Amino acid sequence: MRLPIKGKIVALTLFIALVSCNEKKPVSFDVLIKNGRVINLEDGTISVSNIFINNNRITKITTDASLSNVEAKATIDATGKYIVPGFWDNHTHFRGGDSLIDVNKNFLKLFMANGITTVRDAGGDLTSSVLEWRKAIANNELVGPKIFTSGPKIDGPNGTWAGSLEVDNEEDITNALDSLEAIPSDFVKIYDSRISGANYIKTIEEAEKRNLITSGHMPFTVELDETIDAGIDAVEHLYYIMKGSSANEKEITQQLIKKEIGFWDAMPLLQSSYSDSTALATFTNLKEHNVFVVPTLHIGRVLSYLDEVDHSTDDYLKYMSTGIQQTYKGRIDRVKNATVKQVADRKALDQFFGKLAYKLSENGVYLLAGSDSGAYNSYTYPGISLHKELEAMVNIGMSPLNALKTSAYNGAKFLKQDEDYGTISEGKIADIVLLNSNPLEDIKNTQDIFMVLSNGNQHNKSDLNHLLNSAIVN
Repeated sequence: MRLPIKGKIVALTLFIALVSCNEKKPVSFDVLIKNGRVINLEDGTISVSNIFINNNRITKITTDASLSNVEAKATIDATGKYIVPGFWDNHTHFRGGDSLIDVNKNFLKLFMANGITTVRDAGGDLTSSVLEWRKAIANNELVGPKIFTSGPKIDGPNGTWAGSLEVDNEEDITNALDSLEAIPSDFVKIYDSRISGANYIKTIEEAEKRNLITSGHMPFTVELDETIDAGIDAVEHLYYIMKGSSANEKEITQQLIKKEIGFWDAMPLLQSSYSDSTALATFTNLKEHNVFVVPTLHIGRVLSYLDEVDHSTDDYLKYMSTGIQQTYKGRIDRVKNATVKQVADRKALDQFFGKLAYKLSENGVYLLAGSDSGAYNSYTYPGISLHKELEAMVNIGMSPLNALKTSAYNGAKFLKQDEDYGTISEGKIADIVLLNSNPLEDIKNTQDIFMVLSNGNQHNKSDLNHLLNSAIVN
């Protein structure tokens, strides 16, 4: 049936009104962070932006000052605040046996209170508990960072650390990797206390065939280039980089294989035979193979100066149980029993490692900020030590921007999680830290936290302080 002209006009008027109403209907978001200074970790630029979040993902970022036609269940005024991805601690440990399960769980509060929304657990003996915590955190039954874990470490027979998977032949390696995939672990961590050079290389090669990410210490009976060629994805600590930077690496390796010298005997030999040309070739090889390096500078300095620094008044001791503090005794006693020369050598090595880390960074090798915090690592406290690691990086000459990249930005790349994490970008998970001060001007400003967004939750300063207070055990 055809409408008369008058009817057509009425219908058209109603249609226009309906469209007009639809156009005016506000777009709804879960969270709006408005007027924040977003730091682009790729180039260090800062833009005043509005961040829109739905279902814990960044839906939209705009520099448009107009927020008309927008509504949000929660609005955060970030005027004057600096916005960065939630921090990643790329080398932590949950360990110490059943008696320390609860105090390790307590560490989760310390990470979150320090804006650390993700940690990489680099091996321990509490895997079942770690997996329980991870599930509880994901379900918002527990406050803590997202945990990527290696599960147990792989080592040789009678390995140093409890809970390690011991390999002595190819069948052992197959079984160890099968068990890690069954967990499933997020990467394979290899330790060097008892594993043979051949089994170490074989483990990396077999993990590579399974497309597993690998990281670890390196037996000194192996040369660094062998490790890189086998497919290692990350080298933990700088001892092994120093070895690969020595002009005499082959000769010193043979002395170690023949057991003419030990690990610590090799240190001054490697340090004194450092070669710029050898190091440059090593850096190039690391970079070409996308191998990440975890310098752990802060713990190196702490342990090197245990003879000089009194930690009895450390603020973070109140979060460390008696059981955790007892695990510190081994390293403390080692310093007490060391000769004057050994103490001096350790401090010289610490200085050398700072220069080495700077050269790695300057030559484009990917670095990962990791604290190595946890039981047995004396006075290296979960949470705050990640910020101390960033400070240490800047103290050796790295720019604050490059130091910041070693946390979430590089951490996400290493674990192949950069589609979801690492930058403040549309489509990524909304793990976000708002800072009161600019960390590009002073890296210590990473500790000046205004708010943390993690797992769909907003933790303001009062919440963060409550987490810290609830974590006090002494």
